Amino acid sequence: MVQKYQSPVRIYKYPFELVMAAYEKRFPTCPQIPVFLGSEVLRESRSADGAVHVVERSCRLRVEAPRLLRKIAGVEHVVFVQRNVLNWKERTLLIEAHNETFANRVVVNENCSYTVHPENEEWTCFEQSASLDIRSFFGFESALEKIAMKQYTANVKRGKEVIEHYLNELISQGTSHIPRWTPAPVREEDARSQAGLRDPGSLEVDGPIGAPGPAPEVVVTDGDKLDADYIERCLGHLTPMQESCLIQLRHWLQETHKGKIPKDEHILRFLRARDFHLDKAREMLRLSLSWRKQHQVDFLLQTWRPPALLEEFYAGGWHYQDVDGRPLYILRLGHMDTKGLMKAVGEEALLKHVLSVNEEGQKRCEGNTKQFGRPISSWTCLVDLEGLNMRHLWRPGVKALLRMIEVVEDNYPETLGRLLIVRAPRVFPVLWTLISPFINENTRQKFLIYSGSNYQGPGGLVDYLDKEVIPDFLGGECVCNVPEGGLVPKSLYLTEEEQEHTDQLRQWRETYQSASVLRGAPHEGSHVTRWPGTYLLQWQMHSPPGNVACSIPGVEDVLTALHSPGPKCKLLYYYEVLASEDFRGSMSSLESCTSGFSQLSATTSSSSGQSHSSPLVSR
Repeated sequence: MVQKYQSPVRIYKYPFELVMAAYEKRFPTCPQIPVFLGSEVLRESRSADGAVHVVERSCRLRVEAPRLLRKIAGVEHVVFVQRNVLNWKERTLLIEAHNETFANRVVVNENCSYTVHPENEEWTCFEQSASLDIRSFFGFESALEKIAMKQYTANVKRGKEVIEHYLNELISQGTSHIPRWTPAPVREEDARSQAGLRDPGSLEVDGPIGAPGPAPEVVVTDGDKLDADYIERCLGHLTPMQESCLIQLRHWLQETHKGKIPKDEHILRFLRARDFHLDKAREMLRLSLSWRKQHQVDFLLQTWRPPALLEEFYAGGWHYQDVDGRPLYILRLGHMDTKGLMKAVGEEALLKHVLSVNEEGQKRCEGNTKQFGRPISSWTCLVDLEGLNMRHLWRPGVKALLRMIEVVEDNYPETLGRLLIVRAPRVFPVLWTLISPFINENTRQKFLIYSGSNYQGPGGLVDYLDKEVIPDFLGGECVCNVPEGGLVPKSLYLTEEEQEHTDQLRQWRETYQSASVLRGAPHEGSHVTRWPGTYLLQWQMHSPPGNVACSIPGVEDVLTALHSPGPKCKLLYYYEVLASEDFRGSMSSLESCTSGFSQLSATTSSSSGQSHSSPLVSR
C-alpha cells in the first residue's frame, strides 16, 4: 500500500529572496539536521537571463533504524537525488526528490515548493508532499514503513526550524533584505546576435546537459490548501500525519463532493472519530454527507421551529460555557416527561429537535473559537437526573432514545467534549445498561457520573464550571432559564388518527430506501419478500428546494411523482424464488452459489428456471 503525506501550507513571514538565502545555507552539509550527511552537485544550469537556476544534487542520509535491519540491508546510509528549479522572475522554487538506494524495492517521491504568499508578497509559503511505496524489503516491509514514516514526519518539523534558524542567523549578521531579481539591460546589437545563436529561454549549462526549462508558476489559493498558522489557531495542535490526513480528506471532498464543502472543524471530527484512519473517516463522512443532503439538515436551523409544546415541556437549553470555553447545554432529563412528549409531538419531531440542538452546538463552538481566540470544537452537556424513575424506561421511549444516539453518533462525532451527569438515582444503572452498548467507547470516556450530592465541593462541578454559571437548582447562584419540564397533559396527546399518520410516516421511512445516484451510474438494491406474489416497484425523483424544511415523503408525494413527468431512466429488475431449504433468513443466503443475486449483472441478460430479468424504460 502506498503511504502518502501532504503538509499544510507553512508561512514564513519573510520575503522570498531572504528565505532562499536561508535555504542555500543548508548545503552542502547541515549540522542542524543530523541525519543529513552531506550532498554534492551532479549538474547545474542557468537560463541566459539568469532568471532560472537548476541544480541537481546527490544527498546522503543516515539510516536511523534498528541495527539488525541495517545489517540485513547492508547499508548505513541511503542516497537521494534532489532536483531544484529556482525561478527568480516568478519567485518560485520547486523541489523534486527520489531515492536511488533500493529503488527496485522501495519507491520514495517528494515534492516541495516555495512560493510567494497570494495575499502578502513579502511573505513566503512552503508546501510539501511525499509518497512511500514499499514493494519488498526482506520480509521487514511493515517495520520499515513505520520507521520511515516516523522519521519523515520528525524531519518535516525539523526542516521548518532549520530555515527559521538560518533566517535569524542572516538577520543577526545584518542581512535583512535582498533585492528582487531584475533582468540585466541588453544592448540592441547583443540582443540581435543572441537571437541568432540561441532561443532566449534556453539554459547555459555549467554541468552535464539535460535539465528542463523554467518551472511553471505555482499559485497558492485558499480553496485547496491549508495554512499552518490557521490550523494551530482554529483547529488545535495536529501532528504532521494528522495534518496530512486532514488535507487529503479535504482535497478528496473538493474533487468528488458536489455542493457545500464542510468546514475543516467538521472534517476533523470524523478523522478523530476514526483515529485518523483515512479510509474509515472518508466512508463515515461520505455517509453523513449523504444523510445531510437527504434530510436537508444544512437548512434545519433556518427552517425548524419547535412546536410550542416542545418549548414548554422539553427541559433542555443552552447556558453560558464551561471553564474551557465550551458551550454548555443543560438537560433536566429527570424532570422531562419523555413518554408524554412522544405521545404529544411524535418521535420524528423529537429527533428533529435533537438534531437542531446539535446544529446549534456546532454554531456556538465556532462563535466561542472566535471569541476566545483558541480552537473550541466540542461542547459540554450537564444532565440532571433528579426525578428519573421507571416511567422514563418506557420501552418505546428507550427505543427512540437509542435511535437518536445512533443518529448523533454517526453524524456528529467528537462534538461532545464532556458529559456531566448529576443526582443519578438508583434506577440509573438500569438505563445505563440499556444505552451504554450503543455509545462509542471514546464518547463513554467523557462521561462523569455523580450520585446524590457528590457533585458539590472539590472534584465536582466546580472543577468544570465557574461558580458564577452553576445553575440555581444545583446550589449555584446563576438563574437558569432552561424549562423545568413536567408532565404533559393527556389532553395534548395526538389523536389516534394523528398517531396513525405519524406511524405511517415512520414505517414509510423504515420500509423504503433512498439513494443518491449520479447520472450514468448504476445503483443496485435488493429486497427479500416473505412469500411469492405481485409487488409494485416504485421510486421518486426527489429534489426539494433549498429553503424547504426537512420532511419525510408521504404516500401522496409518491403518487403525485408517479403521475408527473420526470427524467427518463432505465430500470433492470431481477427476481428469484428460492426453496425454503435454501433460504436461511439472511441476505447472506441470497449471495450463496444457489442464488443468482451474487452475479446480478451477468444474469440480467438471461433467465432460467424461476429466475427472470427484464428491462423497463419508464418515466
